[in-house]
Parts: sequence; C-alpha cells; structure tokens
Amino acid sequence: MKKLTFVFTLILGVAVSSIANGPSKDKEVKIKTSAVCEMCKERIEKNLTLSKGISEAVLNLEDKVVTVKYNPKKTDEAQIRKVITETGYDADNLVCSQKAHDKLPECCQKTSVSHAH
Repeated sequence: MKKLTFVFTLILGVAVSSIANGPSKDKEVKIKTSAVCEMCKERIEKNLTLSKGISEAVLNLEDKVVTVKYNPKKTDEAQIRKVITETGYDADNLVCSQKAHDKLPECCQKTSVSHAH
C-alpha cells in the first residue's frame, strides 16, 4: 500500500509540474546575414540547429534573413548572432569572425559573386 501511495504521489507531482511549466514558449528572431549561396544556407542552418536552445533555423537566400526559433531559457539573441559570426557570416550589425570567414569556400565569402550551387 505504501508503494501505491508513493507511486500515486510521484505521478501527481509530475503532472502538476508539467501543467505549471506549460507548453514550450519558443521565441523567434530574424537576423540579416551575409550569406551568398546554398552552401552558406546549409552551413548557417546546420550550425544554428546544433546550438543549445535552438529548435529551428531557416535562411531565405533572397533577402539573406535567417529566421530562428529558440528557447529563451537556454539561449538568447546575442548568442544566436555569435554562432552566425563564428560560422563566418555577418549577423545584423555584427561583423563575422575574420578567421572563420577566411576558412569558408571562396564562393561563400562576402566578396564572391552570388550564384547557385
């Protein structure tokens, strides 16, 4: 009987905790990048989605804006921009890491002429 009471109490505690926390409250941010081509898009999206707290990243190459959905309890907009700059691309008014930019394929660098891969 003690085990049954313990199990019931445990289940009730988990249920109340889940209700109190509610559904995920992801935020969304749009960041202008210096992406040039499809390879840039793949690189930025991959690095962002591998980062803690980011659930989705989609880059529109026409306007070079990446839309990022993230958990504000695990990351913030400054950290998201930092991931982009450390990947080798500008993020809004932040200039990319020169070291990371120099490691990009030539076609992905800012001086490159835009083209499709």
